Amino acid sequence: MIQRVAENAIRSLLRGFPIVTITGPRQSGKTTLAKAIFSDKPYVSLEDPDVWLAAREDPRSFLERFPNGAVFDEVQRCPDILSYLQSIVDADGRMGLFILTGSQQFGLLSGITQSLAGRTAFVELLPFSLHELTQAGKQPPDIDRMLFTGGYPPLYDRDVAVRAWFGAYVTAYIERDVRQVLKIQELETFQRFVRLCAGRTGQLLNFSSLAMESGITHNTAKAWISVLEASYIVFQLRPHHANFNKRLVKASKLYFYDVGLVSWLLGIQTPEQMETHPLRGNIFETFVVAELMKSFLNNGERPNIYFWRDSNGIEVDILIEQGGRIIPVEIKSGKTVTGEFFSGLEKWGTLAGNMAINPTLIYGGAENYRHKGMRIMGWRDAGNYIAWN
Repeated sequence: MIQRVAENAIRSLLRGFPIVTITGPRQSGKTTLAKAIFSDKPYVSLEDPDVWLAAREDPRSFLERFPNGAVFDEVQRCPDILSYLQSIVDADGRMGLFILTGSQQFGLLSGITQSLAGRTAFVELLPFSLHELTQAGKQPPDIDRMLFTGGYPPLYDRDVAVRAWFGAYVTAYIERDVRQVLKIQELETFQRFVRLCAGRTGQLLNFSSLAMESGITHNTAKAWISVLEASYIVFQLRPHHANFNKRLVKASKLYFYDVGLVSWLLGIQTPEQMETHPLRGNIFETFVVAELMKSFLNNGERPNIYFWRDSNGIEVDILIEQGGRIIPVEIKSGKTVTGEFFSGLEKWGTLAGNMAINPTLIYGGAENYRHKGMRIMGWRDAGNYIAWN
């Protein structure tokens, strides 16, 4: 088992909460991690039809079978047990009794908010970070292989072709889960919608344009994006509020949590094809932003990450808020650093003044060094924000 950075955060939270809830996309390693942490407690999958039926028909008797706690996997399948869990942990008083896992935020979070407020902590577990793969000696040998493969655990512990695995993953999980929630009848339309989203990763999210190209309404596009967000497939990066008397764009930028999935949706066949793909820059940016998200979430912190763009097109890809100061980060997929890479950082730094600290460029090359007061970082250290800050 590849060691997960989030394990330390979860073990710490279990000392102060009776329940810890691990959420994240399907196949991100939630079950494996929960079992490793609670190796001495029962494991219960609520996707098992017999288990689900028992929990649904008589939740009180079902929970009495686990007086010393358990792992309840995919708990969103049976939200009725949450209110009974509340009574149990309140009466028991012990910390670290249960780990709950769920791969869909909708339903799960609303049920937990109502029933387990103050009784559970949350940890979001995404696919492997580059740091985790490196520590395990399984880091892809070059950036194009990394962008092609992504970080889903089964691709690193099974002998399976990348494209074959993603094809099965999309059919078995994304399409099934989303259709259960949205009751989508036209599967072909939804498939086209998800692929069009992949083609917009790292770009401003224009719902009207996306809806028109997908052949759906504006409201439907918003609903479908919301469910993809709740399923940990995509996320939106919000624009930063500091305008420096400039007009700012108000739209969010769309990103996928995993670049391997993006590559599959775009029809990229090999890592070699990635090198010349017209969206390589967007895919590389998606990789870096997702790695930064993982760096925060794996350490139990909320990502204070934004982007900045004004009406004149001046942009900084990432702004990281830290104690009243801001770290600007520019992302460039090129393997050779050129002067134009620093343009956005320099212009934003002039506007921000003393608010800016540690301006950083993350690029597609390998070397780390400093240049004119700026930190230059290769792709291998893209997600090590907690470590390199």
